[in-house]
Amino acid sequence: MNFSMASGYAHAEWMKLPHAEAGNRIGIFGGSFNPPHSGHRLVAQTVLNRLQLDQVWWFVTPGNPLKEHGDLAPLEMRIHMTSALADHPRMKVTAYEAVLGSPYTARTIEMLRVRRPSLRFVWVMGADNLAGFHRWQDWRAIAGLVPIAIVDRPGASLSVLSAPMAKAYEKYRLPEKDAALLADLEPPAWTFLHAPLDETSSTFLRGKTRS
Repeated sequence: MNFSMASGYAHAEWMKLPHAEAGNRIGIFGGSFNPPHSGHRLVAQTVLNRLQLDQVWWFVTPGNPLKEHGDLAPLEMRIHMTSALADHPRMKVTAYEAVLGSPYTARTIEMLRVRRPSLRFVWVMGADNLAGFHRWQDWRAIAGLVPIAIVDRPGASLSVLSAPMAKAYEKYRLPEKDAALLADLEPPAWTFLHAPLDETSSTFLRGKTRS
């Protein structure tokens, strides 16, 4: 198979939802991944193990509506890099949001629940996103659609105490020791997972590339 044929086949696979068996517990890890890095991998590995998930699906978004897109690498490049990083039999990479034509997480989750009603989804994000979560479109709808797992990131540990989302849903927080139960709970439900801190960031890596 030549490169163009292989690239075309991969492109077709990335535009599909990954396969999963009925009843599987799936972590949805969305982001621009511009570029993906070891900190992202640590978040994915943490939820895979601590929440006892069957799979983590990396949703590479065409573009984050809350961020500037001037230095956003092409989607296919970011998918290639993410696939190389998420080299694990229980981690899958998809660009299905490009098919939906919407960059909004609430819309993505609604679609997943409709198209894969037999799966149990958990939204996954690093704690560095928690402080601004209330600025996401329909953020309360997201909290009402799926349980949420938040993994600690450098400089973000205190966000669990001060973020508007954490305060608004304080009574729905699952103790970290019970995190394996999260995927089975009816939303709203969330937990904060402490993990080894990886200082790597996409912003830092983009800066190194430009310098």
